Amino acid sequence: MDKRTLGKSNLKVSKMGLGCMSLGTDETHARRIIEAALEEGINYFDTADLYDFGENEKLVGKTLNSIREEVIIATKVGNRWNDAKDGWRWDPSKDYIKEAVKDSLKRLHVEYIDLYQLHGGTIEDPIDETIEAFEELKSEGYIKQYGISSIRPNVITEYVKKSSISSVMMQYSILDRRPEEMMTLLEENKISVVTRGPLAKGLLSDKGLDKATEKIKEEGYLSYSFHELEELLSSLKEKMLSHRSMTELAIQYNLSHPAVAAVVPGASSVEQVKENAKAAKADQLNFEEVELIKHLSKFTKYEQHRS
Repeated sequence: MDKRTLGKSNLKVSKMGLGCMSLGTDETHARRIIEAALEEGINYFDTADLYDFGENEKLVGKTLNSIREEVIIATKVGNRWNDAKDGWRWDPSKDYIKEAVKDSLKRLHVEYIDLYQLHGGTIEDPIDETIEAFEELKSEGYIKQYGISSIRPNVITEYVKKSSISSVMMQYSILDRRPEEMMTLLEENKISVVTRGPLAKGLLSDKGLDKATEKIKEEGYLSYSFHELEELLSSLKEKMLSHRSMTELAIQYNLSHPAVAAVVPGASSVEQVKENAKAAKADQLNFEEVELIKHLSKFTKYEQHRS
């Protein structure tokens, strides 16, 4: 698996990572998925303190402990469970971030976190204070790099201006091209994009509309009505799938943008890991293929969270 540099850091991440949220809580099952990812050459594992009340971090850390120096572990902070564990609140304060990182380190059973990410963010946050927390953690050796997981243009712009983030994680797919408006800014500032949701809830997998929920059938997906989804997927199959799978098309579209360091699909089975890895290792899309996808699909912008 090819590796790409994350931002201006010295971290080299496999161009496909593993989104660990879907691992579940069964240790044996989770270990099989992570080991399958390692076999495919994946070195980048993305979790969060929010997932399964921290159990996800424990599973990831336990499985990767014996090869710690060979992998890149990313986790996230900012969503704070309440005492009853039936909901969480947003807390981007410096005090909380510096407290929460120590809990993540314990659960992951590591001495440092490669990439620590703010798990969201609003323009009303105390952004200077949040950045100060991450910078201190970096200088103290608790983390190597930091980033944000946010789709909000006004938040991203503030962090580009004020911080030394290495990455921005965004939902991105052929069906959700909204992040493209921010990618030039990020590329110019040598900040990498890490993408999640490349298969758009399975709609861009080889199962296609068989993965559509009743809600999607009734209401569509983002800016697409269900009829428009049918038309787009039909056009993609007709014009582009003579020698590619739909999964391959979806993942390679993400990887085709020069700002993208890695695509990070989730996986709940070994088979999904292998299928996604095969797609990531396939031939890159050429210029004509990328332009055709752009022509067939919609380019939209975020209507909210703008300065």
